Amino acid sequence: MRSLFWRIFASFWLAIALVAGLSMLLGRMLNQDAWLLSQHPAVAGLAEGWTQRYEQQGPQAAQAYLEQRKERFRINVQVLGENGQPLVRGTFPPRAAAFEARAQNPKRLPWRRLNDDYNSPLSGATYLFIYRIPNPEVAAWQRESLLMPLSALGIALVVLTLFSLWLTLSITRPLDRLRGAVHDLGQTAYQQNSLAHLAQRRDELGVLASDFNRMGARLQGLIGSQRQLLRDVSHELRSPLARLRIALALAERADAAERETFWPRLTRECDRLEALIGEILALARLDADPGAAQPIELDGLLHKLQEDALLDAPEQRIALQLTPGLSLNGWPDMLERALENLLRNALRFNPAGQPIELSASQHGGHLRISVRDHGPGVPQEHLARLGEPFFRAPGQTSPGHGLGLAIARRAAERHGGRLELSNLAQGGFCASLLLPLGQARQAVN
Repeated sequence: MRSLFWRIFASFWLAIALVAGLSMLLGRMLNQDAWLLSQHPAVAGLAEGWTQRYEQQGPQAAQAYLEQRKERFRINVQVLGENGQPLVRGTFPPRAAAFEARAQNPKRLPWRRLNDDYNSPLSGATYLFIYRIPNPEVAAWQRESLLMPLSALGIALVVLTLFSLWLTLSITRPLDRLRGAVHDLGQTAYQQNSLAHLAQRRDELGVLASDFNRMGARLQGLIGSQRQLLRDVSHELRSPLARLRIALALAERADAAERETFWPRLTRECDRLEALIGEILALARLDADPGAAQPIELDGLLHKLQEDALLDAPEQRIALQLTPGLSLNGWPDMLERALENLLRNALRFNPAGQPIELSASQHGGHLRISVRDHGPGVPQEHLARLGEPFFRAPGQTSPGHGLGLAIARRAAERHGGRLELSNLAQGGFCASLLLPLGQARQAVN
């Protein structure tokens, strides 16, 4: 991952390195004597060349070397030995001329004096070199030598400016895209591919864009589900209300004897309406805060569900297969309502004489609770839509509103798991809750 941390770190490191390097360079320039001795072409290499000629060819060759230097660079040189005495005549002007020049300009000498010690690598002797460079020569050289640090400073500023611009744009442009996506999400005009290019980045902003895309898709899905639920609720409530209105209109026109025959029908429609509203409220309560999770003992819960189911359908037989000692953290009422709906569906479609299999077992870090019947199953093309509110597979004649599996699926999601539905190869239908054995989630991600 090309982390923004390393980009920012490299930017600051480069800036500090350039500033430190330029500071060292400028600081070295402020030490003019050392700078002149190491960089001025008139002085550079003079000590080595003079020492080699003096020790190998004699004083005359060394004196000639100094005179050549003076003629070329207008520099005066004198060399003293370890006893402080001149070793050659040197190229200094006569003493009288020096005093005359000082008298003409007492405030400022016309030349720059430098001293430098040099140790001979051949003889080990130490020589003191005294240089006098005319001030105009020093000033001209300084103007030329300043071009290099000033050029380096300009290049460094350009590099830092471009790098800072690149770093700024690499941060601000993705943030502008995220800001636009947030605005679109607030206006319910968010497109899931609006951050697709940004999500391909392999840094923190790319991860943020990917997470935001998932969040936007999730929110749009929830909004779409809410709208679809409202439409489905309106449609489902319209039918029993219409039947109630028709029954009331007929009862009003009927005489007293015929009116008594309408009361059971009105009561039945009211019961259906009450059951439908109860299931809708149960589904809506699953999205509310259920409070703190608590341990659930599955042994007692499944036995209770088995007994209640046999009371409702004594002609059926329920085979319970339970691994002892299973438990998980969650909400008992929510889980009981989900399993009750799964058992009710199985009782509705299971043929007489065949047992309904209710099982609970542990698989790794998950708990699987399955309800298997021997009914006709569900057509494969409708299997993926099972669990949607108010969806019922075509051709069903048994009573129901299509909310039982939706409640079971939502309860599984609130526990951090999922609902698995499948047709079995040997016949029948199986609905399983796959739940994690750890702490259940307090909110849906």
